Amino acid sequence: MSETIYQGLAGVNVDTTQISHIDGLKGELIYRGYDIRELANKASFEEVTYLLWNDDLPTQDQLAEFKNGLKPHYILPQEVIEVLKLMPKDTHPMHAVRTAVSMLGATDSAAEGVDLDNVHRIGLSLTAKFPSIVATFERLRNGQEAISPDPDLSIAGNFLYMLTGEKPTEAATNVMDVALVLHAEHGSNASTFVARAVASTLTDVYSSITAACGSLKGPLHGGANAAVMQALEKIGSVSKVEDYVMNILGTPGGRVMGFGHRVYRVLDPRAIILKEVSHHLAEESGDSKWFEMSLEMERVMDREMTKKGKEIKPNVDFFSASVYRMLGFPTDMYTPIFAVARISGWMAHLYEQYADNKLMRPRMVYEGPLGKSFKAINNR
Repeated sequence: MSETIYQGLAGVNVDTTQISHIDGLKGELIYRGYDIRELANKASFEEVTYLLWNDDLPTQDQLAEFKNGLKPHYILPQEVIEVLKLMPKDTHPMHAVRTAVSMLGATDSAAEGVDLDNVHRIGLSLTAKFPSIVATFERLRNGQEAISPDPDLSIAGNFLYMLTGEKPTEAATNVMDVALVLHAEHGSNASTFVARAVASTLTDVYSSITAACGSLKGPLHGGANAAVMQALEKIGSVSKVEDYVMNILGTPGGRVMGFGHRVYRVLDPRAIILKEVSHHLAEESGDSKWFEMSLEMERVMDREMTKKGKEIKPNVDFFSASVYRMLGFPTDMYTPIFAVARISGWMAHLYEQYADNKLMRPRMVYEGPLGKSFKAINNR
């Protein structure tokens, strides 16, 4: 009897969750009952992280307590900074992030415990330290001294401050906050599934998050926003966008990065919000090139997909590329910024996994030969 194969685990339900819900046909993303459009531009990243880890948004007192719990964890251990200093300057930043997380596990004397109190302690630590890791490596590889965090700033504000040494404007902090909120959680995506699968062995949190970082780095997952920016840089101007898109669409298997999604069959709701953010940044900065190129690419793709009777719309990576460029981030930092946001979602899922754990053990259908007889090596 033939067995059904769900390649890539498409359509397979592996567990239940109360963290988030995605409706790909309606273009909805829900964080614990709240539509993402209800949260972006209204709730801070800290509020959303609290929401993902708990049942609801925090009260003022709960938020203050949560922020105070984060403050002691912003500072990186000196051993981690030394490891970052030893890395070649051309190291991909995601290699640096992954290695730093693993090193944090080595410096934590209580790393092994997977009781929920200890998992929560590590979650606070990693959420506070991820922006410190990314900002510190960015400065070190450019020959600059690392900047100590300012515990009085928000996660978004502190990240920008540690990159530049200057207190960020309220507008820049708000844009960063929106980007972090939109990237915080997205169901059982590749890196989240990896984190839960690794945690299901009851190994430590650091091992699970290290594995998640490796998954996020891939160009079909967290690396997609960097690929979008690389494409825009290669194109160079609005007038060349159409030729670029048509050339890719005319190539067998050609794929325009930033379009289409494994789940959404309509416009990614996060892309709608980031499109508005990108538009505002273009107007404020006077540097509208990247936004205008993005609009032209969206126009050409929409026209060509309509001809084919398909709906392939921009995803979250598409407009995040121009937003990050206008904020001044180098292209290879885009995925690490994604990780700064997604650590909140990863940890939410680890709380669920450790609280009601079952070892993940999917099967594979064997299609190889049978009945072979062993031959001694001199008879082969």
